[in-house]
Amino acid sequence: MTPSQAINGVLRKVPAWTIYIVCAAWTGWLFYLALTGGLGVEPINALEREYGELGLKLLVLGLLVTPLRKWTGVNLLKFRRAIGVSAFFVILAHFTVWAVLDVQTWERVWTEIVKRPYVTVGMVGFVLMIPLALTSNNLSVRKLGAATWRKLHKLTYPVAVLGAVHYLWLARGFQWEPIIYLLIILGLIATRYVSFDWKRQPA
Repeated sequence: MTPSQAINGVLRKVPAWTIYIVCAAWTGWLFYLALTGGLGVEPINALEREYGELGLKLLVLGLLVTPLRKWTGVNLLKFRRAIGVSAFFVILAHFTVWAVLDVQTWERVWTEIVKRPYVTVGMVGFVLMIPLALTSNNLSVRKLGAATWRKLHKLTYPVAVLGAVHYLWLARGFQWEPIIYLLIILGLIATRYVSFDWKRQPA
């Protein structure tokens, strides 16, 4: 038995809904830390950042499913929907903390979206996630048809890029972390369109 087969054997025993439980627990724990001073002297800003980074990590994980299966044989396909839906709700939490606890008025929210490019980019990415979340169910696959559903869910690619650009634009000064996120996301998207042949070609 290969390592990938052993891993897949373990993964088959893990229900997909555990992703929702873990994500909800971690999101709640971060909120608790913000309430109790565990996120520092600026808990609202820290909570925004934590939720944003968690959402971006989940987007990266969702993009990783296909190349991981292709290159290593490890199959996370049954978890991909739960990962995507969890990413949406974490990013919704990120937006809610920013809009309700930080900015506080919807008039100012709209002003920030219009005037600040990094907010505009993030908001566009969030809006593009809404149809993905609404159609992440078997009924939508049947209603839309598998081909149309797959085309719609390619919106995941621009969503992830916009999220990384939002993070990069938001960062103060030169920071490697948002750049690395953007490069990883672009690389994972490129694997969908570029064929890599790892076998040595005959001379």
